[in-house]
Amino acid sequence: MRFAAVVAAAIAGAALVTLGAQSGKPELSVVLTSPLGRTGISGPVRIVARVTQEKEATLSPVQFFVDGKLLGEDKDGPPYAIEWVDDNPFEKRELVVQVADSRGNTAKDTVELKPIEVVDSTSVASVLLEATVTDNRGRPINNLKAEDFEVFEDDEPQKLDLASPDTIPATYTLLVDSSQSMSRRMDFVRDAAKALPERLRPQDQVIVVPFTTKLGSVTGPTQDRETIASAITSIHSTGGTAILNSLAAVAQQIRSVPGRHIIVLITDGYDENSNLAYEKSLDDIKGTQATVYVVGVAGTAGISMKGEDLLKRLAKETGGQAFFPSREFQLSDINGLIASDVQQRYVLTYTPSNQVQDGSWRTITLKTSNPDYGIKVRPGYFSPAPPPVKPQLDLIIRDTNKQFIDVSADDLVVVEDGVEQSIEVFSESLTPVSLMMVLDSSGSMKKDATQVIEAAKSFVDALPKKDKLALMTFADKVDLAHDLTTLREWTMQAIVKYQTVGGTALWDALVESITHLKKAEGQRAVVVLTDGRDENNAGNAAGSTHTFDDVLKAIKGNADTRIYTIGLGPNVDRPKLEKVAEDSGGESYFPAEVGALAAEYRRILENLRRRYTISYTSTNFRRDGAWRKVEIKSKRDGIVIESKGGYFGPKEK
Repeated sequence: MRFAAVVAAAIAGAALVTLGAQSGKPELSVVLTSPLGRTGISGPVRIVARVTQEKEATLSPVQFFVDGKLLGEDKDGPPYAIEWVDDNPFEKRELVVQVADSRGNTAKDTVELKPIEVVDSTSVASVLLEATVTDNRGRPINNLKAEDFEVFEDDEPQKLDLASPDTIPATYTLLVDSSQSMSRRMDFVRDAAKALPERLRPQDQVIVVPFTTKLGSVTGPTQDRETIASAITSIHSTGGTAILNSLAAVAQQIRSVPGRHIIVLITDGYDENSNLAYEKSLDDIKGTQATVYVVGVAGTAGISMKGEDLLKRLAKETGGQAFFPSREFQLSDINGLIASDVQQRYVLTYTPSNQVQDGSWRTITLKTSNPDYGIKVRPGYFSPAPPPVKPQLDLIIRDTNKQFIDVSADDLVVVEDGVEQSIEVFSESLTPVSLMMVLDSSGSMKKDATQVIEAAKSFVDALPKKDKLALMTFADKVDLAHDLTTLREWTMQAIVKYQTVGGTALWDALVESITHLKKAEGQRAVVVLTDGRDENNAGNAAGSTHTFDDVLKAIKGNADTRIYTIGLGPNVDRPKLEKVAEDSGGESYFPAEVGALAAEYRRILENLRRRYTISYTSTNFRRDGAWRKVEIKSKRDGIVIESKGGYFGPKEK
């Protein structure tokens, strides 16, 4: 059940630490108190340890290790902490702290940070609701059962999977404004932040995140009260404020961390540095299903009416509350209200009847059997966006003289169906090529057979060893000499046996070679050599059972296979060979005589090697299977970019 998985993940995240000795009074012990799991928030992380020692003993520096490598030491006394950048939360990390004392005692502790798992879902997962139900005097109603609730999504009734009083562990993110405008009330801010953890349950975790124009060093998740207190004490006011940017940054990161999320924002409401609109920041928070509580602290200039309205809206639209204390004694009541509001809730889940993944906002209405009861619940949620569409296109980049040149992603602009895209990957294409070499063995090739063999052998010799090669010949019919392999001796042996006789089944050879490569991984290419048109041996009828239109359909259905056509001599059907190459993203070559064939093969090899790969997340997430036109332009003059000109969007399964 999805809900059970969320609960299990949240509980597991709270039990990652391996504690030191628990029996008796240790002579020396050390415990890692933060982080006890992944926060999902990128940027600096505070690794914190608590040391217990005999007063008479002298401590060595406390050493911190990440994956066996020394990160640094803390020699300055408690709290023992060091900053670390968790640059890849999708990989497992092992944190170790160790310490020794002057009496020869040693101690260490280890925390394994499990990777954040990103799971692609083919359906809309269960929706989790946290509801507070009160009577007409504002007192909580705690004895309701599942049958006492009705839930509607976009006015459509839904079937509840679960309805019970709250028992799920929660992660509280204390988002603390540490800008210069808060300097006069910084002690008050610290008191507000320190008081909340005292009201939480043992299974709840806390993340401390100071912010100015960006997020500061993160502490947690942790359950250790001393670690939380020391993190808050170390916050100092400086710089400007970007409330909306910081909320969005936190929301974007914690969305990958399972469980219940509570954001407690402590700020004076002055936001002079955010470049995000309120609606965008709110949408990001709604996407996490987090509840936001606001503690508005009057800074050096008080709280503006505009700032107060923004904070109230933020809390209301996420199902939380906003508080504006003016005196220290009010903090205890406020923190008690936040804790009880979170804990005196019903947890309800349902699996939406609307399973369409379109990223749309869906309105939730919750009712109880008693219409006089007051209900507080978040007003809705965003359905999952469909999996991203990430096209990958191969490019050839040359100057106007067809000479290969070096460029960077900054030189390029990618436009899909008139909409500019953001380039995410741009690199030289190093993917091995699966290549089908196709040789015309019709009777008209007899006079050039010796030179054709030598040119083909030189091409095979020069092909990188990592590339797979298959060989096909065609005359009256198509013959696959051997399948894809890196064993070049197979190809050499087949080339030596090359014989010429019969007609020219050119279209059959192209269709069969494209089809044969369909299941090959990585880059795919066909290099076809012919000296004539598709015709039988007598020259009075077609040589193939397939038509030229069949070739174009095969190219369209296998958009990742490039075709390089070599038309030898004056009797080739040049327009059709050019069309085949152009539609597939390849090139066409027309040597006048067989002596130039080796040079054309070398040009193809250079073309295969000097290609770039570009990728981006399309702004069009529809899965309609339609062709999407992609224009890739250069910001620099004199650069010619060649590509297939687009791709087919994915289809719904």
